[in-house]
Amino acid sequence: MRLFVALFYTALASTFQIAAQESPVALTAEDYSRAERLLTASTSSLVLGGSVRPTWIDEGRFWYVNRFEQGLEIVIVDPAARKRARAFDHARMAGALNMVSDTTFTAFGLPLRGLEFNAESVEFSVGGMGYSCGLESYLCIESVPYEVMRSGVISPDGSLTAFIRDYNLWVRDLITGQETQLTEDGIQDFGYGTNNAGWVRSDRPVLRWSPDSRKVATFQHDGRGVGMMYLVRTEVGHPEMDAWRYPLPEDSVIFRIHRVVIDVEAPADRRIVRFQMPPDQHRSTVCDHVSCGGTFADVEWSSDGSQIVFVSSSRDHKRAVVRMADATTGEVRDLFEEVEDTFFESGGNWRYLSQSNEVLWFSQRENWGHLYLYDAGTGNLNHQVVSGDWNVDQILEVDEEDRTVLFMGNGREPGDPYFRYFYRVDLDGGDVRLLTPDSANHTVSISPDGQYFVDSYSTPTIPPTTVVRDMQGRVIQLLEQADISRLRAAGWQPPVPFQVKSRDGETDLYGLMFRPHNLDPDKKYPVINYLYPGPQSGSVGSRSFRSAHRDLQSLAELGFVVIELDAMGTPMRSKSFHEAYYGNMGDNGLPDQIAGIRQLGARHTWIDVDRVGIYGHSGGGFASTDGILRYPDFYKVAVSQAGNHDNRNYEDDWGEKWQGLLEEYPDGTTNYDNQANQLLAKNLKGKLLIAHGTLDSNVPPSNTMLVVDALIAANKDFDLLLLPNRGHGFGNEPYMMRRRWDYFVTHLLGLDPPEGYEIGRSSPLVP
Repeated sequence: MRLFVALFYTALASTFQIAAQESPVALTAEDYSRAERLLTASTSSLVLGGSVRPTWIDEGRFWYVNRFEQGLEIVIVDPAARKRARAFDHARMAGALNMVSDTTFTAFGLPLRGLEFNAESVEFSVGGMGYSCGLESYLCIESVPYEVMRSGVISPDGSLTAFIRDYNLWVRDLITGQETQLTEDGIQDFGYGTNNAGWVRSDRPVLRWSPDSRKVATFQHDGRGVGMMYLVRTEVGHPEMDAWRYPLPEDSVIFRIHRVVIDVEAPADRRIVRFQMPPDQHRSTVCDHVSCGGTFADVEWSSDGSQIVFVSSSRDHKRAVVRMADATTGEVRDLFEEVEDTFFESGGNWRYLSQSNEVLWFSQRENWGHLYLYDAGTGNLNHQVVSGDWNVDQILEVDEEDRTVLFMGNGREPGDPYFRYFYRVDLDGGDVRLLTPDSANHTVSISPDGQYFVDSYSTPTIPPTTVVRDMQGRVIQLLEQADISRLRAAGWQPPVPFQVKSRDGETDLYGLMFRPHNLDPDKKYPVINYLYPGPQSGSVGSRSFRSAHRDLQSLAELGFVVIELDAMGTPMRSKSFHEAYYGNMGDNGLPDQIAGIRQLGARHTWIDVDRVGIYGHSGGGFASTDGILRYPDFYKVAVSQAGNHDNRNYEDDWGEKWQGLLEEYPDGTTNYDNQANQLLAKNLKGKLLIAHGTLDSNVPPSNTMLVVDALIAANKDFDLLLLPNRGHGFGNEPYMMRRRWDYFVTHLLGLDPPEGYEIGRSSPLVP
């Protein structure tokens, strides 16, 4: 008997020893290194011919930067002649640039920041200094510094740049360097063209030049009486404080814009024409700023510069009024309006048509984003241009002579409804013509003469092909077929597209799944749910090919299944889909995330739905904390970065568009309570790492402090990481990324991470 017992325990000890050998208790530095090699910093250079961004230099020709085996080359293309060649002798250009700059460049390592290319010269920016190099002489001279160019808005004819100095608007002649002050009464909190939405600030003015480069449409930005925001820099000695105007939903006074036209060539006493109307609220139908895509949103000039058509939006984004102003007198008249029960947005998809005095307008009044043609003289609707269960996504060109519209759309073709395609339709109605037939996500650039367009198309799993097509959609020239052989050799594998049902059990949802390269179907892998709830965008983002999707594949390599899903409440589907949780931002699409993960777990035995973590940044930081607090039995671990945890503490435009205007009820509660994470602090069961930059001027750190204070009051254990002097974009800094990996490895995978691993040591990462 004693012998049997001894043998039993000996065998049992051997079994445990073998199990211990087979089941590691820690990940190694090599595991982390392998994951790191799949980040964008390492993978982007492994894709050859994968990025073509054409810049048109005359009516029919264009250039682009191409990555090939030896580095980067500048390629010029003449579609009419079917020619593609290097734009110049790269070795000679590098030598010429080396003679006048303090940096040594190689032939295929030329500086590309601030690159400008034309028929006679190429311009580079090196260390903030601009250089112009002749294409025949190969001589380089100093030119306008890049920072000067970046801080101004250049006129259509390229002769002037408008900029702000001491709250007033100026112009600089780019040939002579002569400067002219256009306004004189601008003061602090009431300056001209001021680029301040509270959450974002810039020195670059907000304006739109007239087509003849003589006038600018802009405004006097009224921040008088708007509440202040304060942040303090961490340093030795007396702290440095940043203070600026930052309106909140609770404020009775927000930013206003007093619209003006400035005639650059007029005498000083007749230069400014003020619109004869009260100031507008600081709102647009395009984004949560009046500066969207680098220009003054919701403003269209007539071709002769005599009229301006613009949109005035209500504070709550429910009402948009289309108006026309006389650029000489400032007289304003209303044309028509769009009213919504929730929110209205145009995405900038409207145009003023001078020749016919019509407005091409975008609306989701029939639940899908379509175009409507209005008479600008009477304000009456002429007719609807397109219809159906699909969306106009982006107007690219309107040909007033041919009366045609060229636009990107989605949801019309079979397959993934997020794929964007290029279409043409007659303004007067008729069939919609598809110009990019390949089933993929398309990016298009049209030649100035309207004869050709460059089409780059790809999917999350298929690398880009870039071609030149004529305006019938026929391929006339292949430019690049991306080569990802080096990427594959480095261990890359494509994400897995999937389709699941939403919380209602009926609506199709789409996402991407990332798996370990060595996935063992007999094992169980914990899940990390990456999300960005929108509502202005979704988790997945572009459906084009990418060498890396943030650090999602890297996390998968550490032993997780990573899932990102575009839930209800995000755009590019129907209006009803987008407004699914209007007025209840605490929803965050989480019921759809959970439903989707459970469905994937039922399909794949190797997905462990009992071990689910969640992470996100900004709105995703808000949603990840919300997830672990609202669904504590589902989400076990959360990493929350820079979250707007209570939109009463975030910029006014955001919350008021998606949650509505702030209302306080007799019992002291508000309509914003359903989205306030601090009110859920008592629910915490799992592991929460909450992080914020102390100089985050987008989402002020007070958002996180509200949650921290409530967690302390609820006697909850949690982890807090404050990053001194960091702004909003710290999420991909090496330290934050490593801490995020460590947190999931420790608390979700149940293993020890390698101690003190430093991401980017071998090849520094750019956040």
